[in-house]
Amino acid sequence: MKLRTLVFLNAFAVGVSIAAVNLYFQHKWFFFWVSLVIATIVSYLVFYYLINKYVYTKIKIIYKMIHSLKLGKDLKDALGEYISPDPINDVEQEVKEWARDKKQEIDDLKKQEKFRKEFLSNISHEFKTPLFAIEGYVEALQDGGLKDPETSKGFLNKVSKNVDRLSVLIKDLNEISKLESGEIPINSEKFELTALIKEVMESLELKADKYKIELVFKNKYDVPTWVVADREKIRQVLVNLIDNSFKYGKENGHTYITIFTLHDQILTEITDEGIGINEEHLPRLFERFYRTDSSRSRQIGGSGLGLAIVKHIVEAHNQTINVRSTQGLGSTFGFTLQKAKENFISIPLIS
Repeated sequence: MKLRTLVFLNAFAVGVSIAAVNLYFQHKWFFFWVSLVIATIVSYLVFYYLINKYVYTKIKIIYKMIHSLKLGKDLKDALGEYISPDPINDVEQEVKEWARDKKQEIDDLKKQEKFRKEFLSNISHEFKTPLFAIEGYVEALQDGGLKDPETSKGFLNKVSKNVDRLSVLIKDLNEISKLESGEIPINSEKFELTALIKEVMESLELKADKYKIELVFKNKYDVPTWVVADREKIRQVLVNLIDNSFKYGKENGHTYITIFTLHDQILTEITDEGIGINEEHLPRLFERFYRTDSSRSRQIGGSGLGLAIVKHIVEAHNQTINVRSTQGLGSTFGFTLQKAKENFISIPLIS
């Protein structure tokens, strides 16, 4: 409601009240109408002056401040001064919008704080587990374990495994940090995806045998499939996802690799026949150190950063990754890549 309308309604209400009192005592409609007009006009002028000077002007200043803060200096300079025709209503809307934004910011900060605490707790646990194990074996060796060569060899092998685990953890942390900060460039090139998949499968054959899982990539994918991406980064994505399917797959089961041609993208899916994942875990599956089954995850090894690294690499290509799973039947991880055009020229991109 505009200022003049608001002032008039208040002035008219005062005029009606005074005119009604006058009619009650004078009993003449002439005096009613005269007092109504005079009281309304005088009240309007007085109210308008007082509200405009002591209320409306200050609201205009508040509105201009809020508006300027929202626009920012550069945009404000470009658009020039802005005067709202109805600052009272606009201030109300601006304040409501500001309150919504602040509430969203507070909610986001709370989520980030919760994530930070979980991350620090997880990383502390990840480092402490192998460090405590190394400390225990070293103390055992110092307390006389060296006298028995077989025992010493066993302890040293276990120390070596825990050192390897720490090395993997530090390497993955360093890599994910660089991916997040954009320090690792994405060198896009045109390459044949099915050839890369077969290379990765060959490199993981021994590991597949260890887990008693058969890798399946059907013959129909012998047709060349050309994509545009960083070949080595996509190799890492495939290795991490296939390795994940081994860890959570079913013994004597299969890991299926399939590709689908979309409109301007190629979708690659890795499917296992394992235990599956509860639906409640799916939204957080790509978070750093997030584990659906902590005891089993630590038992089978890994840094807990594999899926987070995969997500960062795929998103650095401006593509998407998704997961679907059914408990007891298995899980499917899928990611898209840009389909190559015939006239593509390789250009290094910064992630």
